[in-house]
Amino acid sequence: MNTVKRSLADKIGSFLNALLLGLLALAMFFPLYYVFVVSLTDPGEYLARRFVWFPRNWSLDAYRYLLSTDAFPRSLGNSAFLATVGTACSLAVSASLAYALSQKRMMLRRAVLILIMVTILFSPGIIPNYLLIRELGLIDNLASLILPSLANGWTVLLMKNFFDSIPAEIGESAAVDGGGAFRAWISIVLPLSMPALSAFGLFYAVGYWNQFFSALLYLNDADKWPIQVLLQNMLLSASNVDLAQPGEQVQAPPNEMLKMAAVIVAVLPVLAVYPFLQKHFAKGAMVGAVKG
Repeated sequence: MNTVKRSLADKIGSFLNALLLGLLALAMFFPLYYVFVVSLTDPGEYLARRFVWFPRNWSLDAYRYLLSTDAFPRSLGNSAFLATVGTACSLAVSASLAYALSQKRMMLRRAVLILIMVTILFSPGIIPNYLLIRELGLIDNLASLILPSLANGWTVLLMKNFFDSIPAEIGESAAVDGGGAFRAWISIVLPLSMPALSAFGLFYAVGYWNQFFSALLYLNDADKWPIQVLLQNMLLSASNVDLAQPGEQVQAPPNEMLKMAAVIVAVLPVLAVYPFLQKHFAKGAMVGAVKG
């Protein structure tokens, strides 16, 4: 087998590219590393050194304090509720609508597709959305963060292209065996759609977990805030008063350590879930994007 000889200029170029990419990766990784290290530093050491590259004494005091309060675990529960219930509902609505639109015999199919395109091209804006949520009586209700996001136009169209790639004979074979369209959808199409559902489910879950602006608009009750809103209040606060319980006597770690620990807890679920869906993600993200 012939080997291609690389010139000195090619080798230098490859080295410079690798060096540049390595520096960029280090620049992006270091802030997360610093946040993680500070959150696990002993409070006494942090107060003495202020800038910690690698702690001499490790400590979980910041995490213990956060989890001992009422506000932080409650906000985690709110975000977990949004991510699980919201993702399940969005997948059910989006996938069902996309599968229905992939069926050529569906009535008003073209009209519905046009309406979906309109929602992609035009947005009603903040004020009409707020007035709609208020008239529905959903202010200070977690449902206000789920119902407006049940179906995304782009997601529905991509799912429709994926379902278009499934041979129609599969549904016809289910009908021959005595099963209807719903049975074919549940027993045959959904199992074949797991890569796409996993990819879009990850998108939905990350979106619900990171709910921030809508929560600021619709949720006035601090007990219903998701983790991102509470985190924003912590980062802007100069004290720990936002988390302190009435009459609490527990000595709180430095405020900067609490902020770092809260950031780690806020991003950890997404980082933990992604590796389990990675094998479906690459295939599901591309499937349906290009229709042959």
